[in-house]
Amino acid sequence: MNRWKTSASDTSHYPKEVPFEVPKGWVWCRLEDIAYVASGSTPDKASFVQEGIPYIKMFNVRDQQIDFEYCPQYIKPEIHYGKLRRSILYPGDLIMNIVGPPLGKLAIIPCSLPESNTNQAAVVIRPFLYKTVINRYLFYYLEEMSEINSIATKGSAGQVNISLTQSQLMRISLPPINEQQRIVDSIEKWMDVVTSIECGLSEISKNIKETKARILDLAIHGKLVPQDPSDEPAIELLKRINPDFKPSDNLHYGDVLPEGWSCATYGSLNQHINKSENPMLSLDETYELYSVPIYENGMPEFITGKEIGSTKQIVSRDDVLLCKINPHLNRVWVVAHYHPELKCIASSEWHIFHSAALLSEYARLFFMSNDFRKLMLSNVSGVGGSLMRARSSAIESYPIWIPPLDEQSKIVDVVNTYFEVLDKIEEGLK
Repeated sequence: MNRWKTSASDTSHYPKEVPFEVPKGWVWCRLEDIAYVASGSTPDKASFVQEGIPYIKMFNVRDQQIDFEYCPQYIKPEIHYGKLRRSILYPGDLIMNIVGPPLGKLAIIPCSLPESNTNQAAVVIRPFLYKTVINRYLFYYLEEMSEINSIATKGSAGQVNISLTQSQLMRISLPPINEQQRIVDSIEKWMDVVTSIECGLSEISKNIKETKARILDLAIHGKLVPQDPSDEPAIELLKRINPDFKPSDNLHYGDVLPEGWSCATYGSLNQHINKSENPMLSLDETYELYSVPIYENGMPEFITGKEIGSTKQIVSRDDVLLCKINPHLNRVWVVAHYHPELKCIASSEWHIFHSAALLSEYARLFFMSNDFRKLMLSNVSGVGGSLMRARSSAIESYPIWIPPLDEQSKIVDVVNTYFEVLDKIEEGLK
């Protein structure tokens, strides 16, 4: 039976199997028409040895390349040349996974593996002629995923599988060999350009983050906005709030306070009074909930009591929330209380701060600064990972630099202006 077709208009054979018309000089064929295609298998445990023939599994295909240093396994030579002889791999062979998800893992065997083998989760593809060129072409052709997606079938337990037969019968639009080479060269040229751009974007993104950190650093040290001698000194504000207030000498941040600024500890400034709410007592009531997982969305959840299920902290508009869980200690949120008719609550993974001496937005910027974050990181405890938390007792003693209120407002405006510009640049890069 003729498996070769020159274009979609040639429908004398397999009229439903040609997905598009190919250029003049190209031909439609099956993968088995141009290449040896075979699947591997898994030998018994006794076949595996400390040193022998490299045995490639799909976890060794990483970023579309073979990474055999990751969890290497070896089989006995007699198994390689015996039971598994059909799936022997040589340099330049193409390997493709046929068990997913995900499908579409492909790699060309490197010269560092003179001979290797694989299991039934993969197929070996070895062109009969022009192996180097055709396998590079097949690599990009299959990586595009249209053909793989057109034949993928569901297996058990959520698997998506392609059989060996389906692999052999894959439809390949085959250009002349010289054109294959030009296609591969062009793809790899543009891939290099894309990689270079991605590296550049990554570097720019890193620079933007560093620039934001530097802006915050300048802001909390009084170097971003010039001081105005006519502003009421922060110490006067603090004494009005608390006549017994005494400035702290524990500055921590490496240089003297700017003119008109004062310093106090987190604990001495925080006026928040802890109160709790049990939503399970009001199952049908809707709450405005601030939780750590929803932080990235920039909006709280509006959710009923029966969907919450555990006691929460009561918060109010302009309260500042500091995440106590590592690695999210940089998450700082100002409570907006969008719907005053709803009770406003926050999960227990937030420290809650409120002070008449600090604008909430200035406090947010201060808590996001590198100096404050370093203090937070220096006092985490727990067993590791998401269980590492900043200790409340330690945070109470952290120093906060307090500019005059008017200067706090100016700092917030300037920082937000800079951040908006940087955010637009970063968004444009995407």
